[in-house]
Amino acid sequence: MNYQERADALFEDQKSSWPQLGTNWEQLGAARVRKFDFDGFTIQVQYNPKRIVSSTAKVDKESIENRKCFLCTQNRPPEEKNVWFGEDYEILCNPFPIFKEHFTIAKADHTPQEIEHEFLRFLDLSRELPDLVMFYNAPSCGASAPDHMHFQAGNRGFMPLEDDLGVIKQKYGNSLLHLPGLAVTAIEDGLRRFVLLESNERAALNDLFQHLLAFVRELQQGEEPMINMLSYYRAGWQILIFPRDKHRPWQYFEEGEKNILLSPASVDMGGMLITPLEKDFNKITREEIEDIFSQISFSERNFARMIGHLNDKLQSYEV
Repeated sequence: MNYQERADALFEDQKSSWPQLGTNWEQLGAARVRKFDFDGFTIQVQYNPKRIVSSTAKVDKESIENRKCFLCTQNRPPEEKNVWFGEDYEILCNPFPIFKEHFTIAKADHTPQEIEHEFLRFLDLSRELPDLVMFYNAPSCGASAPDHMHFQAGNRGFMPLEDDLGVIKQKYGNSLLHLPGLAVTAIEDGLRRFVLLESNERAALNDLFQHLLAFVRELQQGEEPMINMLSYYRAGWQILIFPRDKHRPWQYFEEGEKNILLSPASVDMGGMLITPLEKDFNKITREEIEDIFSQISFSERNFARMIGHLNDKLQSYEV
């Protein structure tokens, strides 16, 4: 079997052999969803109480140091099985699923969540698991295990952005480069600011990604650049890179009626907001969604600077 078939078989087996996953997966069938229509695209909100663990994860240095890493082999429950991807990554079933098939793909070694030297493996995984969307959350914008390098993946067709991307690209896209086998588009759709890389050339994608990553790192002067990233593969890659200005919106930290327990990561940037509390699912408004995205997305100024930086790089491709 190929990797996709092996991953599918693993998930089917784990639903029955791992009670925690099986129970949480069954409850997905009762998940409630609200839809908000914007100009040319949709944002959905899912009520998923089991995601409270991820949404409230403490990712500060002290908290991380005082808990066992749940992605390391010795700390996993005995029921949890894996499929090896090469010798360096393990495909695991996520016990708190958002998707009908939801995987965590963890590096075998306990190394920090840093994408720079792992981006090519991200591409490889996406190519070998074409029925899934691959995604990456940086430590400061969604990763609940910032101390252990990992990706996640879920079945395609779940996030609204996948279906909306063609319209969004046409309506809001700024084509920066369009060559046979390589296209770069900057997109500002009124909520999100992101870059879309499309290519069947692995080396070109890595070159452009590293250039973008270096800019965000320099701008933020932090340890690991704040980005979320999605990848779809069909005879070539579509890589969506969402640079972030902020981890969590102010509503996350409020008390009482103003509180909204929403900790946006890649899935949220893909148009599916995950709310673990029913009160938030019921009360969230279109205006609050707009406000939350305006806080966490790259500012207009920073995005313009990033595009200018990227355009300098793209000139070498146009020669």
